[in-house]
Amino acid sequence: MAQIINMPRLSDTMEEGVVAKWLVGIGDEVKEGDILAEIETDKATMEFESFYEGTLLHIGINEGQTAAVDTLLAIVGEKDEDITAIINGDTNTGGQLDLVDQINETEKTENKPNVSPDISSESNDFQIIKMPRLSDTMEEGTVSSWLVGVGDEVKEGDILAEIETDKATMEFESFYEGTLLYIGINEGQTAVVDSLLAIIGDKNADFNSAIENFEKVSSDDVVSYKENEIPAEINEDYSSKNVETSSSNSRILASPLAKKIASEKNIDLSTIQGSGDNGRITKVDVENYKVKENEISELVDNRVSQSDSATQKSIDGTESFEEIENSQMRKAIARRLKESKFSAPHYYLNIECDMDNAITFRKQYNTLPNTKISFNDIIVKACAIALKQHPKVNSQWFEDKMRLNNHVHIGVAVGVTDGLVVPVIRFANEKSLTKIGSEVKDFASKSKDKKLSPNDMEGSTFTVSNLGMFGISDFTSIINQPNSAILSVGSIVQKPVVKENKIEIGNIMKLTLACDHRSVDGVTGSLFLETLKGFIENPVTMLV
Repeated sequence: MAQIINMPRLSDTMEEGVVAKWLVGIGDEVKEGDILAEIETDKATMEFESFYEGTLLHIGINEGQTAAVDTLLAIVGEKDEDITAIINGDTNTGGQLDLVDQINETEKTENKPNVSPDISSESNDFQIIKMPRLSDTMEEGTVSSWLVGVGDEVKEGDILAEIETDKATMEFESFYEGTLLYIGINEGQTAVVDSLLAIIGDKNADFNSAIENFEKVSSDDVVSYKENEIPAEINEDYSSKNVETSSSNSRILASPLAKKIASEKNIDLSTIQGSGDNGRITKVDVENYKVKENEISELVDNRVSQSDSATQKSIDGTESFEEIENSQMRKAIARRLKESKFSAPHYYLNIECDMDNAITFRKQYNTLPNTKISFNDIIVKACAIALKQHPKVNSQWFEDKMRLNNHVHIGVAVGVTDGLVVPVIRFANEKSLTKIGSEVKDFASKSKDKKLSPNDMEGSTFTVSNLGMFGISDFTSIINQPNSAILSVGSIVQKPVVKENKIEIGNIMKLTLACDHRSVDGVTGSLFLETLKGFIENPVTMLV
């Protein structure tokens, strides 16, 4: 008898999952305990094993597709068994179909395209590709650039496009092989998760009916970054203009590493001839590139021209302005900060630290070979050790519970062009100052290039925000929920202090701790700051 296998709930917070990879195919024999598929949840990619024995008769969710928990994942039964009634949701086939009927009704109500039989990848001729969910908070994404055009051959693993999420710009690879038949979201356009992104399949495949049956993307769901850009419509005819755009020479094909190196060396990628596939610029191309004298001259002229243009924009007595579309990152920051500020009852505690010993310690520590730490590294380490002694500050608040974390993952706020990202130093209390410093530098480099992965920015239990390097003596921060606290670090300022009944010039740094009063009381926060102050003022104690 056929057994229905639904999308499992593999974590306590999982609401939907992505089938990363099928390890068996239709017609394969399956034993109890065999791994059926790898499923990506909101926390990790996990192996999912079969609880039944038989033949895999049906796959309901293809690789790369997202579906809600309890959606029909697969059917296992006897070879050549008729499962048409199960797929169609016939309630007369047995008790197990009740859940399937519920799923089908939910699909009709919610119009979820993931499991729509008319447009799913049931066809062997083509595959529907949707806007992927590339981060835990992603609700919509912007196609920064297409790396292939309509009519191009695509192999499994090829990079299809660069997609900007609320956290970073990430490369999106193909899980299928074939010809790129259709592009649903043009460069510069924004669309919600699960919108029709592209179609890949046989060159002569008829996919028009799939587009017609696909959930229509409303005008509110697809927004152009450019004021005068005409949104693409989902219809049968994909104009040649779109094809030309995706294969235009104005778009530069380059690997992320090549872009990073070019940015560091101030090299214009448009002047480099790529040696990779389709003229893609690689790391070797950038490293072997030499700037010519005429190019330097052109660069100088361009900068002068830009300067003149900027001057012309500012005319005395004239009102003028520029409007900049909010990026996905900017929108996400605004949404999360508003939720935190107006839902968590913030209060603030201030303390001053004498940094004389820390200055001496850092100078001596940096005399070691291949060693260079910052004051921020010292603060992160001190916070990590202090949090182990005050677990309530290392807590997270949820509506029905408070979680006291035994591990210490410290988020370090990093400013980028579009706003703010918070990469996470995991198990910071177990790492040396040198290791912490190395990770912070690596994250800072990735942040500038928008190459932080979702995993780099998830799981913090406490956050440190440092504006002291910009000359800010003290400030307050908004808590990064669900965390219970965030530390604001000011600059080191020389000011008169009293030492042993004498007035001397001291080096003082002010710390401000923002606490969620639901989980951290005033006394708890004060005791934490007292412990933290002790470690910062005597850093050598952290090495014992």
